[in-house]
Amino acid sequence: MAQLSYRDAVAAGIAQEMRRDQRVVLFGEDIAAAEGVFKTTVGLLEEFGPRRVRDTPISELAILGAAMGAAMTGLKPVAEIMFSDFLACCWDYVANQIAKTRYMSDGQVSIPLVIRTANGAGVRFGAQHSQSVENWAMAVPGLKVVAPSNAADAKGLLAAAIRDPDPVLFFEHKGLLAGKAEVPDGEHVEPLGQAKVLRRGNDVTLIALAAMVPCALKAADALVREGIAATVVDVRCLVPLDARTLLAEAARTGRVFTVEENPRLCGWGAEIASIIHEECFSALKQPVVRITTPHVPLPAADRLEDSVLPSPERVASEVRRALGK
Repeated sequence: MAQLSYRDAVAAGIAQEMRRDQRVVLFGEDIAAAEGVFKTTVGLLEEFGPRRVRDTPISELAILGAAMGAAMTGLKPVAEIMFSDFLACCWDYVANQIAKTRYMSDGQVSIPLVIRTANGAGVRFGAQHSQSVENWAMAVPGLKVVAPSNAADAKGLLAAAIRDPDPVLFFEHKGLLAGKAEVPDGEHVEPLGQAKVLRRGNDVTLIALAAMVPCALKAADALVREGIAATVVDVRCLVPLDARTLLAEAARTGRVFTVEENPRLCGWGAEIASIIHEECFSALKQPVVRITTPHVPLPAADRLEDSVLPSPERVASEVRRALGK
């Protein structure tokens, strides 16, 4: 295995699939010669050339319009929207066209399209460039929603997303891009729709996504020193959702905390809490606790941004409070 940064693992996943399938093409702003504003497409233009790695105008509508058309005519586009906040500029294409074409054509037209985008806070970009918007996509039937928390999953889940016959929104967290981890050499594919249990304890279950996964793991490290053993589950995919794993771990400990960067109102944790309460209520020792960002625009000032985002200290404090410690 090689040590790769998250950003390099993204490029490795794209390159793996471009070598495997000549139909895979890449569209986006500054993804060719500049190799991506977040350096997630380094080396791709050099290896695959300008026919398959194409810079686009600064227009989210143009990017997704071209990508959707390419997908409808036999290609497998990977389209980059620079910041996930800018999905709002092309949401009609995402929610009303890309997500619904297979259904409305009675299966005659598929859209094998991956929309990659930089998501999340922690890098002081302010309210218009720091949102976590996975819940926007989760609410639209016809879209698959993926948000990896580490470099190995960034490569493996992206490869699976590119191979998928339906549209996938792939959220790459900006705060994770520099983090390094061991990534399998050669072909690496992780199946969509499978959560991963990263550590197992008998007292509480922490359910997290993307940048909140390392946050939950740090909280679990602090809690175990106090005699509280926490299970940490990385959701990885919101759609399809691995409810079986989440329910099993919720029932095993009876105490569940969701750790999410989304604003509290209508976050993904609310849906998971609802499923757990409906499906394994009798196994719970207390209601599911949601640890979220408050329902406010994200500030750019470092101390203010840190104060609204879930932190390992806040997660550990919520667990202690629930356990009466």
